Amino acid sequence: MEPENKAEPKKVVFSAIQPSGTITLGNYLGALKNWIALQDRYDCIYALADLHTITVRQDPAAFRRNTLEAYALLLACGIDPRKSLFFIQSHVPTHAQLAWILDCYTQFGELQRMTQFKDKSAKHPDNVNAGLFTYPSLMAADILLYQTDLVPVGVDQKQHLELTRNIAERFNGIYGPVFRIPDALIPEKGAKIMSLQDPAKKMSKSDSNVNASVAVLDRPDDIMRKFRRAVTDSEACVRYAPGKNGINNLMGIYSCVTGETMAQIEADFAGKGYGAFKAAVGEAVAEHLRPIQERYADYIKNRDYLEQCWNESGQKAFSISVRTLRKVMKKVGFLPPRRR
Repeated sequence: MEPENKAEPKKVVFSAIQPSGTITLGNYLGALKNWIALQDRYDCIYALADLHTITVRQDPAAFRRNTLEAYALLLACGIDPRKSLFFIQSHVPTHAQLAWILDCYTQFGELQRMTQFKDKSAKHPDNVNAGLFTYPSLMAADILLYQTDLVPVGVDQKQHLELTRNIAERFNGIYGPVFRIPDALIPEKGAKIMSLQDPAKKMSKSDSNVNASVAVLDRPDDIMRKFRRAVTDSEACVRYAPGKNGINNLMGIYSCVTGETMAQIEADFAGKGYGAFKAAVGEAVAEHLRPIQERYADYIKNRDYLEQCWNESGQKAFSISVRTLRKVMKKVGFLPPRRR
């Protein structure tokens, strides 16, 4: 009798998002929607990266509120605690502990080259702190603690993942195979949603122009207004082509929420102007976000359930991550404490 074929273990996916304010349509379509789709194929570990958030000074009350609301909203978007771990980063102390060790295996020049450090230093010249500089080492710790196989990243985040791989390879080269080397998982579409007012740059919650971004919790009227005011071009033809950044962005958004291809969108709106298309995109986005907003309204009223979810996930995340941390500390040569 032949032995039964054991199913191969699922690959581990890790990703995190900061709870630093409004979650935009760009965050949702560029990352969160993909997170949801991954849950049935992989062992997914997701986190609210609140430790990363304090590289920029936060108002404590607003910070706590943003974290609570972001947790409820991500559950509403479709993260399922029965399928995935979804915890708050600061609740799992192994992240900060491994980050310090990895700081000592990360070169100054590597951190100096990080684009995000340069950008945030320019935005906050009065607070260029050490945490902002060593941020990528904490990100590497987030990923490497869970022996991650795949990290969903946008094209503009590949630099941080490459540094994570370099740190892991350097550590493994000294001490042997401690860390799994993670690969990038880049979605085929919706990887980069652009500003509605300046489609040459990414949609951002920090944009000073209120019409540049759509929040997941925006009211339908506000969504429609922002899409009607979206920047396009003078051709007035719904056609995906190089140089048509504004209309390309709107078509990408419409494709993400409806599932239609670019060719189908072009056929549907042949002979119609940008006004009709903008209205259709706004209506499609508002309808797509409606059930998320309804679920969020239920979750945010149920603090006990939210605490249960993040506590259970945090405990499981700690039990997984501490195995990696202990192995790292043993390899480096730390004297182990007595186990309680």
